[in-house]
Amino acid sequence: MTDVSRTNKAQKYSYTRLDELKVGAVVNVFGVVIFFKQPFKSRGTDFCSSLKITDQSNQKIGCTIFCENLDNHPKIFQIGDIIRMHRVKAQLYNDSMTLVNTFGFSAVMFDGVQGGAVEPRTSSRSFSFDQEDRRLVEELRAWAAGQALLPPVPTTPLSDIQPNAYFDLTCQLLAKAFISSSCTLLRVWDGTRCAHPVLKVTVSPNVTEGPSSFSAERESLIANVFVYDNHVEFAKQLKPGDFMRIYNLRAITGSSTVPAGFTSSQSEEVNELALHLHGGIEFGRGIRILPDDCSDVQDMKRVVEVFQQDEDELNDSALLEVWSTPPEDLGTNQSRLSADRRCGDDVQTETLSEVKRSDPGRVHHVRVQLRSYEPRRLHQALKLYCSKCSSMQEVPDDELLAGLFSEACRDSEPCTSPQWMLSGQIDLPSPPRALGLHLSSHLLYEGKATELLFLRGSTLEETRLLAASYQNIVPVMSSAGHLTLLDLTAPFLFRGKKRYYGCKHCSEAALRDVCAEKDQQIDEKMVADALGVQLLRYVLVMKLELQDATDTLDVFLWRDAELFFGVSAEEAAANQEAQNIVRQIMNSLCPPGGSKDERPWLDVSLAAYRLDDTEEPNRTRYQMCDTVVTKPLRTRSEPNPA
Repeated sequence: MTDVSRTNKAQKYSYTRLDELKVGAVVNVFGVVIFFKQPFKSRGTDFCSSLKITDQSNQKIGCTIFCENLDNHPKIFQIGDIIRMHRVKAQLYNDSMTLVNTFGFSAVMFDGVQGGAVEPRTSSRSFSFDQEDRRLVEELRAWAAGQALLPPVPTTPLSDIQPNAYFDLTCQLLAKAFISSSCTLLRVWDGTRCAHPVLKVTVSPNVTEGPSSFSAERESLIANVFVYDNHVEFAKQLKPGDFMRIYNLRAITGSSTVPAGFTSSQSEEVNELALHLHGGIEFGRGIRILPDDCSDVQDMKRVVEVFQQDEDELNDSALLEVWSTPPEDLGTNQSRLSADRRCGDDVQTETLSEVKRSDPGRVHHVRVQLRSYEPRRLHQALKLYCSKCSSMQEVPDDELLAGLFSEACRDSEPCTSPQWMLSGQIDLPSPPRALGLHLSSHLLYEGKATELLFLRGSTLEETRLLAASYQNIVPVMSSAGHLTLLDLTAPFLFRGKKRYYGCKHCSEAALRDVCAEKDQQIDEKMVADALGVQLLRYVLVMKLELQDATDTLDVFLWRDAELFFGVSAEEAAANQEAQNIVRQIMNSLCPPGGSKDERPWLDVSLAAYRLDDTEEPNRTRYQMCDTVVTKPLRTRSEPNPA
């Protein structure tokens, strides 16, 4: 919802009861919405809204609104909402009184639930609203409650949906996949679990906007909604994270309902529920994005937050065994940390308010406290970065990788090994034999530590166990009768606990021999170069909110994150000790539940810059640079010098 400013009335508006409408009169009215359709494209250039309202007179009046701009249409969320319309004209249509918009038309909406906040809902930046309007809203709310005009349950949660039922759903969009001009998949949840089996579908990550996979617990709460025809165009506006309401959704059983372009992961005989939003506008069918301050969104956020807290407490292998150890107690006797600039103490220190007033292109030196940071789940700070195309991506979790390895196992078929590999094929001792693995291997120099194994037909767990005994493992699969690397979503190389990934866009991967000088140790770069893989490197990326007495400022910690923490991102991806260092540092700089006085003062350097390829070219961004965490720390009682 757009921020609005209320203006004092230049004139006193009068409102006409619905039983007092006269044909041809231009009036102002209040009413309770008892039917509505989302705005739809008319035959001309305008969008059309169709609704029906009533008031204490019990007259039911239809309203037709034509506006070229969607923002000028009423923001109706559900039956029972209260609408105030200025400058509508009464006229007869099919012998019934109806209201149509005229020049200067405006509409303001209110939640119809009795006892709720009387908060106007409009796109207008300037509109009239006073105590008289508030009184009229409260009177309509009380009357509507007595008439049972509001539905007992405005929307149906996923936990209550039944096969073949039509219902409205309030939910959050997690991801979407555009398949064709007539169908889009929306992956949604509301924090509840459907009582019936929900149809699962397989979608290529290439057509997915948002995460392509989730934790097993969250996946069990996700519903797949297929959106058709005229609703596809609106679905293009949706972004992962949006809260929305889907009207007149239908629950249909059977995997045969999966549209072309999607693959069901279940058999035809199993009657899972698939949710379909059919084309057309009948019965109010459509989608509406809900603002963050909507009461239903606030309720859902609380449900989602509880789930998020539960999910954060999970300690399993789905997080690549990264950051899974709870933070150690720092104790009262442990020395606290600080952050110091490496550029010396003779530089001029600025306040954050001065920094924000300065032009980009400079390095600023500030003394601040850390107010908050993201992500709170520190394993999510690990990213994969391509130095060639400057792209950044999430580190795949074990659930996604296990699926890729399992799929490669299922697709395994007889194949021809490259000639250079044949001479090096060996039988490996236990554990491979005990695991029942199918292996092709290549020994560069027998008896040396330069062994490279090309592994086919193994699961992720089997590959991990084998990597504990063999230094360099390249997973491969059979395709069209030949050996190839796995999809580069998966690691192309395992070295002990470390996993190495390649960039899909910049790699020209092919299975080739890895040539090394005698006694030369194989490393990940050598393997990547030989296989035509553009090596991705691990990076740590965090967003920090800094504060001093004058202001707050959001900054990124990325380029110098390894200097700041004193550990490499690659080590943090595989080494528990490195993970503990980062945890302890963040808990010291921003103690969980700690007050402002408990947070240390930090001397840091900030680089101010602008991006050329952003949608906000004039926005200045900041990145922490040339700063390292040190100790001992200044006393916590030291006043803010700013």
